[in-house]
Amino acid sequence: MKIKSIYTSMIAASLLAASCKDSNQTVQISNETMTVEYKGTPISKAFDAKIDSLVSQMTLEEKSGVLHGNSMFATKAVERLGIPELTMADGPLGVREEISRDSWAAAGWDNDFATYYPAGGGLAATWNTELAYLFGTSVGEEAIARDKDVLLSPAINIIRTPLGGRTYEYFTEDPFLNKKMSVPFIVGVQENDVAVCVKHFAANNQETHRDYVDVQIEERALREIYLPAFEAAVKEAHAYSFMGAYNKFRGEYLCENGYMLNEILRKEWGFEGIVISDWAAVHDTKKSIENGLDVEMGTPKPFNEFFYADSLIEKVKSGEIAESDVDIHVKRVLRMMFTLKSIDDKGRAKGSINTEDHFEDAYKIAAESVVLLKNAKNLLPLKTDIIKSIAVIGNNAMKKNALGGFGAGVKTKREVTPLEGLQNRLPKSIEINYAEGYLERYSNNEKAKLGDITLSGPATINTLEPALLDEAIKAAKNSDVAIIFAGSNRDYETEASDRGSLDLPFGQEELIKKVLEVNPNTIVVFIAGAPFDIEDISKKSSSLIWSWFNGSEGGNALADVILGNVNPSGKLPWTMPKKIEDSPAHATNSFPGDETVSYTEGILVGYRWFDTKKIEPLYPFGYGLSYTTFEFSNLKTDKTAYDKDDMIKVSFDLKNTGTTDGKEVAQLYISDEESYVEKAAQELKGFQKISVKSGETKHVTITLPAKELAYYNEVKKEWLVESGSYKIKIGNSSRGIKAETKININ
Repeated sequence: MKIKSIYTSMIAASLLAASCKDSNQTVQISNETMTVEYKGTPISKAFDAKIDSLVSQMTLEEKSGVLHGNSMFATKAVERLGIPELTMADGPLGVREEISRDSWAAAGWDNDFATYYPAGGGLAATWNTELAYLFGTSVGEEAIARDKDVLLSPAINIIRTPLGGRTYEYFTEDPFLNKKMSVPFIVGVQENDVAVCVKHFAANNQETHRDYVDVQIEERALREIYLPAFEAAVKEAHAYSFMGAYNKFRGEYLCENGYMLNEILRKEWGFEGIVISDWAAVHDTKKSIENGLDVEMGTPKPFNEFFYADSLIEKVKSGEIAESDVDIHVKRVLRMMFTLKSIDDKGRAKGSINTEDHFEDAYKIAAESVVLLKNAKNLLPLKTDIIKSIAVIGNNAMKKNALGGFGAGVKTKREVTPLEGLQNRLPKSIEINYAEGYLERYSNNEKAKLGDITLSGPATINTLEPALLDEAIKAAKNSDVAIIFAGSNRDYETEASDRGSLDLPFGQEELIKKVLEVNPNTIVVFIAGAPFDIEDISKKSSSLIWSWFNGSEGGNALADVILGNVNPSGKLPWTMPKKIEDSPAHATNSFPGDETVSYTEGILVGYRWFDTKKIEPLYPFGYGLSYTTFEFSNLKTDKTAYDKDDMIKVSFDLKNTGTTDGKEVAQLYISDEESYVEKAAQELKGFQKISVKSGETKHVTITLPAKELAYYNEVKKEWLVESGSYKIKIGNSSRGIKAETKININ
């Protein structure tokens, strides 16, 4: 584990634990778990005098150049003053390949290969903050090795609808899990002298009409659901940059929204970094300058026609914009560049890219992300000593997802597919019978084009090719076991369009049912970033696995789970509904809107809606099985009553009652049944991933600040913790509560 701040001695660990206030990061010591806090490094003010001197020497044209794109992913240098370009790269799946300076065409380099990391959904499914930090440090090393100042990542918008085109990229539907995974990722990246660009700020939860839709959210829901991870990115991780979103919020575009950028981000939270626009998301020079946007990036017009280019220069010369206002933004950019050592390169990190160490990092994340949904007949893990042949069926067995769709792909030298993973891991004595099963086909007249935003997204042809179906059925009949690799891909789940339904594309449901008819020993593996309608398949199949767009080593990690080399420990970071009408944004008919979308479900997003409304999901938030079993017992709190500033210590025993070593995610939920205001039936407020050997019992402590019980009071405009009784629940999913107790808040 490459954790720079790790403490190896018992004394140091004890001192570290004593200093912790609010965290779920764990270090295992003997039989106890302890809390460790990830804290980022603030923007440096040590160079302010030098920055003032530089700005005083800059012409207006030079200042403008620092504030807008002069190529697709860089601002303009001021060479005479030693100010370089501010360079950027897309990064949710790894550092994007180099593209041309003035177009989206690939630059054609032969040295810009990078590691393809698991998508955000896969990382969130690990429920492991150490792996979030590992991901950050690893991709940060790759970004600095490519001389990038800013990595356009992480994308941490809340998953409001299962149909979202970027669900695969975003982390979760839950604000607490979101912030706890975001902070260590950000810290890890920025320790490598690379700034993250946290996106997309904020209330950016759909691709449909994203360029102009006006999002209406009540203040309490905004604060409790959509902003916590962004706030933690500022206050805990000290993120160096944010990305302004495309859409409007309460009537104002977010790149010129004074309430969001100036009032909340800077004044309330104390953000000292820079705000970069999403590409072509700026609409007004004066409003953006005055309301907090620092750097304009985008396409498709010539760089001198950007709002912060010729237009800015003209408005300053005419007196419409004060040059002193421009200076504020220039100083912010330079302060970040000095913090990153990109101006004064002394001691800047060097990094590395496309290395075996980084492929191993990607493997570790992928291996803990795989979710076992069902194992009714204990077909898993596969018993290779009694199997002579396996049918591997499905286009997804061979599909590569590093590149694809509209958005940030990765040019990588290694992407192990599921079929290749099985070939790598299975004994040579076992015969693999591969059949493609279905074709990935789209309707030519409806497939989403780059940049088009359509509700239906890529329209698929859902009929099966008879010859391919026959081949698949034959392979299944003639094999001891069949494994179907189904689901989606990054052409179907993509930025710039939302899906039209939860239906599986390409006729896969029919294929799966027909294979199950001829071989009941069939394992169905879904590779996707977002929920699909798999209720009927779930009823018919005894063995289900959910995997993700899982990086360079995804196929090897998945094979290791199937074969039992790795005990699955992934948990769903979102709720899988039985039907789309059960999800809150759809139950309230408030997606996707047209000119305006109102989030009428309020605070009841994701599992909060399902649990409060008593709607049965297909698979609940936080769900995931193991090849072993766990038992929770002896749930206690260190006191029965607490003051509102206290730390609540929740402890319990976790026993591995099975025959296999494994990892369990203990999830702590809070219920306030006596509240004077509407609250969700329960809310996640703590979690820990714990490794427990077969037969072993571990004593676990989760530290919960009483302030986490607060709700946002819209009248007083502040967070309030109500006095009264609260239920403390512990379990392995939102519907898998194993024990509960009560506490009182004074």
